[in-house]
Amino acid sequence: MDDLEPTLLIIPILAVLAPLLARAIGRVARVPIVVFELILGIIVGPSLLGWAQPSDFVDTLSNFGLAMLFFVAGSEIEFIAFRGRTGRRAALGWLLSIAGGIALGWIIAPGEPAVIIGIALASTALGTLLPILRDAGELRTPFGMAIGAIGAVGEFGPLIAISIFLGGREPGISTIVLAAFGVIAGLAIWFAFRVPQGAMHRFVNATLHTSGQFAIRLLFLILGVLVAISIFFDLDMLLGAFAAGVVWKLMMRDAAPADRAAVESKVEAVAFGFLVPVFFIYTGVTFDLASLLAQPVLFLLVPVALLALLIVRGLPAMLAAPQGSSRRDRIAVGLMGATGLPIIVAVTAIGVDEDVLTSASASVLVGAGMLSVLILPLVATALRGEPTTVPPGRPAREDDLA
Repeated sequence: MDDLEPTLLIIPILAVLAPLLARAIGRVARVPIVVFELILGIIVGPSLLGWAQPSDFVDTLSNFGLAMLFFVAGSEIEFIAFRGRTGRRAALGWLLSIAGGIALGWIIAPGEPAVIIGIALASTALGTLLPILRDAGELRTPFGMAIGAIGAVGEFGPLIAISIFLGGREPGISTIVLAAFGVIAGLAIWFAFRVPQGAMHRFVNATLHTSGQFAIRLLFLILGVLVAISIFFDLDMLLGAFAAGVVWKLMMRDAAPADRAAVESKVEAVAFGFLVPVFFIYTGVTFDLASLLAQPVLFLLVPVALLALLIVRGLPAMLAAPQGSSRRDRIAVGLMGATGLPIIVAVTAIGVDEDVLTSASASVLVGAGMLSVLILPLVATALRGEPTTVPPGRPAREDDLA
């Protein structure tokens, strides 16, 4: 408890300090809050000041934050973005990324490490990008919808790859188990369509401002059930969290706009006000900066790994840029597509736990993921300038993405 108590106090302090810093610097440049959360976590962590220390309890909270990040990503998916040209190109771009990532990984470290490297390099941090797009007013623009498709494929694809190739089973058996989970998730989606919408939404409305909070309780039940099922099947828990977000979105699809907005506000408060900041700050706290500083060669490899992210993930992601996009917008799409951290953290942790990847190698990849979050969205939003919004009162259409 001696190490736990200061950490539990320091993390909330940093969580409050991060948006204050972002607002202060926002007068000069729009910097995502996660940038400050990561940097502050590194500063107070064991590698520098040593004020915050890793602990099992905070690690559990951090995992909840990561699961909530993927839940929000699943709930924010706009299915219209997967229709037509954008969806096809987003999928094609990810297939090119995973093939290129594994090929590059095989050159560096043949065997199972190549798969881990490939999955890490083929990921896109949709859960990290969504708040940035929301704050920039880009969620409903053709650009934002394209990033949503790229990010969804860039998170869901790696989760499938992790479940098949890194689950401790033969790929064939893992595929069967994954298919079984898919059936269960499909039944959950079917239930989301069949549940009596009117009665449920009336009860949601009746408890919105009471201690009942039925919507939030139901949300955590769905999240807990699908995460528990994914863990039971020895799949990555993030797969269940992502699926839970999709199910929740479908269950709330016909709710009154005011009720849906109120519930979304509460979900964002729980996610981005509490759990998600714990994940990002704790990622900074546990980042093995000391290993990189002790071996300058490894430290120099971090920007090289970032360059690999740009080539392996960024270039193929540009395929899904909205038709007629300017060169600056296409580059911005590539930069957003190459932004990755949560999957990189998850897959490298699996590699270290299974003695497939060294802690120093994992730190290089996680460091590159951190740099991608620190730099790439900032440059992308600067290139974009003011967003081209969808006309008010009209939902985005497929021809906005064509």
